[in-house]
Amino acid sequence: MFPSKRNRAFAAEWDSQDGILIAWPHAGTDWAYMLNEVTACYVEMARAILNDDERLVIVAPDAEDVRDALGADVDWQRIEIVELPTNDTWVRDYGPITIADGGNMKLADFTFNAWGMKFAADCDNLVSSRLAERHIFKQPLINYRDLVLEGGSIETDGNGTVMTTTCCLTAPNRNDTYTREQLETELLRRLGCLKMLWLDYGELTGDDTDGHIDTLARFAPGGVILYTGCDDTEDEHFEPLMKMEEQLKQFTDVDGNHYHLIKLPLPDALYDEISRLPATYANFLVTNHQVLVPIYGQPEKDVKACELIGQAFHGRKVVGIDCRALICQHGSLHCATMQLPQGSLSRQTSNQQEQ
Repeated sequence: MFPSKRNRAFAAEWDSQDGILIAWPHAGTDWAYMLNEVTACYVEMARAILNDDERLVIVAPDAEDVRDALGADVDWQRIEIVELPTNDTWVRDYGPITIADGGNMKLADFTFNAWGMKFAADCDNLVSSRLAERHIFKQPLINYRDLVLEGGSIETDGNGTVMTTTCCLTAPNRNDTYTREQLETELLRRLGCLKMLWLDYGELTGDDTDGHIDTLARFAPGGVILYTGCDDTEDEHFEPLMKMEEQLKQFTDVDGNHYHLIKLPLPDALYDEISRLPATYANFLVTNHQVLVPIYGQPEKDVKACELIGQAFHGRKVVGIDCRALICQHGSLHCATMQLPQGSLSRQTSNQQEQ
């Protein structure tokens, strides 16, 4: 089903997709103080996804809020709203992780504990299982809740290699009873992969996730890694990102081949009232025919990042999405979405499902 030469593997994001899963912001989330601004961002994001040949699955406590925001001029035949309670909107970290297994597909449900029990997660941790109960998925949901794992903490080249960060996967309050070696063995087994690459440097200031890989380095087709760089020697990220770059140069795939590296610019520093925000262009989303790239109102760097990402995903249209609202809660575009590969969604459309 997937273009991997391995029999069983964690699916690459650029494999064919049925749709994208998102969770709609509402007054019960940390977005309450800026709900109009972030809703506008979600509308832009949703419309961009619908411009591709995909379905859009939206989790929300109130379907009417979504309908009112999106309006009547979208293709409602490709939108599925599922009314469920949520704590927050970072569905990348609590949505299902898709694994191909001998031509079949499985959706893995790991525990989400809000990045080491930093925030409430009682509703978010149940979203995948509740979606399965509503028959949204065509394939079975596998219970892997004895392990904590967030989707934003792992990347795959679709060919047997997983990339992650040491600072996240070994952080306290996730899987404390496992050594790094034990955790690697167990995750590779469950994800059906052969090799794990650990980045030891690069965590961005303001990142609540303890350094998710999707803020730092991302795989692209053909043995490519796009990564966050920094050329400003006065920036606090300069030294750790330089160390990360040197480590990336040493990484090889399962066949021993070095990756081709493409350095993305680091956005100029953005701040809230208290601290720096973890803005990054690496937090892009790949859809069937597009790459949606977070942009931050910095024309020169925004354009450069889009150009570089477009080179890595040749043939896909690059669409910039203004994520200045999203970054206010320390996340961005990839964090707010989860791809659902081809064959994972039920063909049934159930727009009117209620709680």
